[in-house]
Amino acid sequence: MKLKPYGHCLGVLNVHIVFVTKYRHPVITAEVESRLRSMMAKLCKTQKCTLLECKADLGSNDHIHLLVEMAPDIALSKLVNILKTITSREIRKELRDFLKPYYWKAVFWKRGYGFVSAGGAPLEVLKEYIENQGYDD
Repeated sequence: MKLKPYGHCLGVLNVHIVFVTKYRHPVITAEVESRLRSMMAKLCKTQKCTLLECKADLGSNDHIHLLVEMAPDIALSKLVNILKTITSREIRKELRDFLKPYYWKAVFWKRGYGFVSAGGAPLEVLKEYIENQGYDD
């Protein structure tokens, strides 16, 4: 993992994010996944973030996993709001006929989202490192 400079700081912040379709409808086909990946990559760039990976569960077709390298000055909630709002609007515009049997309201994503920090050492290793500060650094 390579640390990146950001103004007066240095680091890396990777987050695994999961979005679920409204009512868990199985609407994320390979075509939808491809469009979502493209849109999300562009949107991440506008927020100084990088989409490292984007893959839907093509078995259940109802959720998508993102791995995003976050900029330190961007709030996760802000990025998620931008990603979900714009992709929902655009995918509903582009695939109106395909989505019509599933959604009668202007929705695509379920209200919440899942996230977990990704990368780096396991918590136990970090705790041990911090506990041992000052002893033979």
